[in-house]
Amino acid sequence: MATPTIAPRPAGALRSVVVRTRKPGKAHETEQKLRENIVRVGRLMFEKGWIAANDGNITIRLDDDRILATPSGVSKGMMRRKDLIVCDLDGRKLAGERACTSEIGMHLTIYRMRPDVRAVVHAHPPTATGFAVAGRALNLGVLPEVILGLGSVPLAEYGLPGTPALSAGMMPYIPKYDAMLLANHGAVAYGEDVFQAFFRLDTVEHSARIELVAALLGGPKVLPRVEIQKLFEARSRYGLKSRNGFEPGSPIAAEDLADPS
Repeated sequence: MATPTIAPRPAGALRSVVVRTRKPGKAHETEQKLRENIVRVGRLMFEKGWIAANDGNITIRLDDDRILATPSGVSKGMMRRKDLIVCDLDGRKLAGERACTSEIGMHLTIYRMRPDVRAVVHAHPPTATGFAVAGRALNLGVLPEVILGLGSVPLAEYGLPGTPALSAGMMPYIPKYDAMLLANHGAVAYGEDVFQAFFRLDTVEHSARIELVAALLGGPKVLPRVEIQKLFEARSRYGLKSRNGFEPGSPIAAEDLADPS
């Protein structure tokens, strides 16, 4: 709440009180806005059916030393700004009434390995998680939008949630990819802000649904290598930035499927 200050009354003036209000500092306004953004994204994830009960977690990097995070044991579709907690880069809680998410280690690993990342979103979108449970990455070169924005979506090896083993399976992919599936668990995406991270996860789930339908209709038609290369080269034209490039098997091209090896 803003703190009122009372201006002094000049001698002989009528007895009146002038109240001036100090505006909240910029840092305060920024954190409140970021809290609103996390609450909004949590509600969107809940409405889209990506999470059930208290599933999922969202974080935003406030500065070099602090992370704003969703709490444990609260539905992400019913959060309030005051439910969020602040922790340091070792996962120690600095502020907030609730307990920190048990999967904060996964978020901190991403922040340590990717200084460009300012927000991380983790959920269990049903179709993408179905691929993860089946042990299948979303790495076929079939959708131009996915190739342009993400390259492909790898599958990290299973690690027990809430333990360092979860992060260990992700570490080979964090430097080059902006989203991944987590074996037998869910999916995670990250970006320059929480909405970019959310939209990347949205792309993961949407592409998984399309690939599933294509599989039911006889199998997807994978693009040839030359067309995939053109899409990677077109990124700059669309103003898209990504750390990954076109490598053998990432994404898989039509020629890769035809190669007996």
